[in-house]
Amino acid sequence: MAMQSSEGIGSNLSQALGRLPALVAGGGVAWWFENGHLEKLSPDAAARRARATPPLLVHFKATAAKLGVEPFMAFDLLDLFAFVRPARFCLPTPHGLLERLNLDAADDEEAVQYLHHAAQMLLEDLPRQQPRALRRSMRLAQLLNKSGWPWAPYLLLGLGPEATQAPSGGFGGLDIWQELPEWVDYAPPPPPDTQSVSPSEARERLAQLLGTTAELRETQADYAATVAQAFAPREVIGMPEMVLAEAGTGIGKTLGYIAPASVWAEKNGGTVWLSTYTKNLQRQLDHELDRLFPDPAEKQGRVVIRKGRENYLCLLNLEDATQGGAARPQDMVPLSLIARWAGATRDGDLAGGDFPAWAADLHGRNRTLGLTDQRGECIHAACPHYRKCFIERAVRKSRKAEMVIANHALVMIQAAIGSSGGEDDAQKPLRYVFDEGHHLFEAADGAFAAHLTGMEGVDLRRWLRGPEGGRRSRARGIANRIGDLVAQDERGRTALEAVVEMARCLPGEGWLARIADGNPVGQGEKFLNKARQQILARSAQPDSPYGLECPTKEPVNGLIDAAMEFASGIDRVLEPVNTLTKALSDMLADETAELDTATRSRIEGALRGLLRRKLTLDAWRSMLLDLQTETPSTFVDWFGLERIDGRDLDLGLYRHYLDPMLPFAAAVLKPAHGVAVTSATLRDIAPAKADASPELAWDSAEIRSGARHLPQPARRAAFPSPFDYANRTRIFVVTDVRRDAMDQVAAAYRELFLAANGGALGLFTAIFRLRAVQKRILKPLADAGLPLYAQHVDPLDNATLVDIFRAEEHACLLGTDAMRDGVDVPGASLRLAVFDRVPWPRPDLLHKARKAAFGGQAYDDLLTRLKLKQAYGRLLRRADDYGVFVVLDAQLPSRLLTAFPASVEVKRLGIRDAVSETAAFLHGMRAGTGGQQNLA
Repeated sequence: MAMQSSEGIGSNLSQALGRLPALVAGGGVAWWFENGHLEKLSPDAAARRARATPPLLVHFKATAAKLGVEPFMAFDLLDLFAFVRPARFCLPTPHGLLERLNLDAADDEEAVQYLHHAAQMLLEDLPRQQPRALRRSMRLAQLLNKSGWPWAPYLLLGLGPEATQAPSGGFGGLDIWQELPEWVDYAPPPPPDTQSVSPSEARERLAQLLGTTAELRETQADYAATVAQAFAPREVIGMPEMVLAEAGTGIGKTLGYIAPASVWAEKNGGTVWLSTYTKNLQRQLDHELDRLFPDPAEKQGRVVIRKGRENYLCLLNLEDATQGGAARPQDMVPLSLIARWAGATRDGDLAGGDFPAWAADLHGRNRTLGLTDQRGECIHAACPHYRKCFIERAVRKSRKAEMVIANHALVMIQAAIGSSGGEDDAQKPLRYVFDEGHHLFEAADGAFAAHLTGMEGVDLRRWLRGPEGGRRSRARGIANRIGDLVAQDERGRTALEAVVEMARCLPGEGWLARIADGNPVGQGEKFLNKARQQILARSAQPDSPYGLECPTKEPVNGLIDAAMEFASGIDRVLEPVNTLTKALSDMLADETAELDTATRSRIEGALRGLLRRKLTLDAWRSMLLDLQTETPSTFVDWFGLERIDGRDLDLGLYRHYLDPMLPFAAAVLKPAHGVAVTSATLRDIAPAKADASPELAWDSAEIRSGARHLPQPARRAAFPSPFDYANRTRIFVVTDVRRDAMDQVAAAYRELFLAANGGALGLFTAIFRLRAVQKRILKPLADAGLPLYAQHVDPLDNATLVDIFRAEEHACLLGTDAMRDGVDVPGASLRLAVFDRVPWPRPDLLHKARKAAFGGQAYDDLLTRLKLKQAYGRLLRRADDYGVFVVLDAQLPSRLLTAFPASVEVKRLGIRDAVSETAAFLHGMRAGTGGQQNLA
């Protein structure tokens, strides 16, 4: 059959799409466009029409939320975009999608009239693919048509009549693994050389990165030269060349440390690990490296982003899901979108990479992010997709890359389990740059902690035993993963059987319900039952909707006996685990000549998995035994019950290091040859005292970077921000708003946001306070044309919320204090930041112990000043930025004000004056008069 002309297809698409209505909602109104007729409707009226006739829209869940109804069937353009343009970025809003298609809409009224054109543009793009991708699109379109996806008939129409004739195959096009290239293995690289990086080399490389159009700032060059000292040859074992470098906002620290790091990597044939705090910051750092490697092909070979296995698509999980999901039409859309994405992705990163985060919001985490290797059940070389595995490809690339972009959590976890790349200790990094270094303490706190909880126990039991009770699961027990490896080894086979049997002592599926009913099964559940009894008995508010905790001292009757029984059960698991580990190790040593590469790889992977679980079991056993004596002084132990909105989620025994930088220094710093720790907020400048030394400001950096645990002091340098904070920012402390009166707090947020005309970030110390304010201010802001987005309310992930906030100049965003580090919004989109109250540390048992160890009230003050400093620092990201910082808490102590630049006056005033001065200052800055005319 002759191919239908593109003009004919386009005409058919236009006619078919023209029959659909289009909907855009926001600001308390909805715009409905149908048959060329535009209507402005109330949310209720729009919801009734949408239920009757599925419309074109963008993000069906967010649209339904704006209409105040449950999600309804719709033609979501985001799904169409993800199918047609996989691995491409798009803001999940009508204006964001239109912008990606180069369609400009001034407002929602205009945007709704463009949605038909946007759909047609995407559908007309489909036939323009490469032949192989085109054939797969046709097969997927057939599959989706059978599954009832609303867009499927339009896909088939856009692809032309050939689409209905293409063979669908057994997987209907979902088997993308068939087309992925295999990774290439390389010989182990030689050890890197140890040549230093001179200050002049660092400066010269910085100048190259900046290019001829940018001015080389002396302070940035000085910073690069200082960081270069971390790349000097190590003088003493266990003492890295360590630099603590505070770089105020605007210094340009990212390029400043990339310069010496890249010189060292080139001169020495080695790899530098650049670690930052969040996955979003990894993405930003990756973009900065485009300056160093402007050619994408060259960059692919010299830069790799590394994350934990739980971030990458597991092809075996995808295959299992496609086989098991044949009778589940609701799974076909997310699986098809993932198949399309997997064929186009840069690195297979589902969480924070080029997979659209909003796809998980639309289709559920289990159907998208749940396809990663979340349970550590990788079977390595036994997997039929091993040679195409995304994580294995990343591991191998990182061995020969010059720059590895990591996150603190990955670095810590690898150090904790003694393996750098999941493969070989010989590849352990020797040179690190830790950006956002003020977060190292909390990253280490999470990585080196041990949690003996019900959920952790279930995960370990599943890893050992596999799914039980006929449950449908992609999980594989250890016998399924390695049973064939030890089938001919009686010692290993017997140990494997014993491991599976003895793992019954661990909590099983449904443990929480059994404990709540008073019917725990097995030693683990009986211990948790007693722990729960103690938590509830010792709590002043056992019915609280929030989490509870209590000390481990003076245990309730029967708890110690239950703990010792559980410890004995863990002993009975550890014994065959050790035997099995020895059997596998001996197999590697004794059968070297017989083992092929794939089998060796499987054994090594099994050993790494066993070692990691052995470390966990050893820690749990020690925690249980210590209940009958005293917790070692290096640790803090407590019982905890996790709750959300009054619903129990998990409970157990928790152990954290009193100072987590102690294991961090031992596992990361001391083996390294050079480490640079940098941030805009390394130091804490406490209130000046007559006898105080400026060096005291570095005490907090020494403590929270681990430097104080090294035999020699680190080099230290601070580079102040070049920004004119005195003239470009204002700081107000509101004195007449009761922080416990949510009506007053909400009214203050409303008036401040209106005064700023949007571009406002609201930070909260508790989720319930955020939600209370959001409910109160949503309508008045909408009436003023100011979109309001909120973490914990809108069905969008944090990164997407920030992306939307950045793109919409008059939007307002509410988030908890934890969101502040992800808000990097230069320009006019952020001109007002409001904190609901002083962000004191949460007074839990762990903090209580650290407060006593690290200086009492001074420790509270240190942590709070750092939070205030970080939040205030969000306002100015470029020299031409400006903004107002407001704290709605009259009880903000003066001793915390050193968090702010000394040149900026902190004014205490009532909410009326704060609103007036905010409006005047921002208006003056926009008008170019400096905001001075109406200020007292």
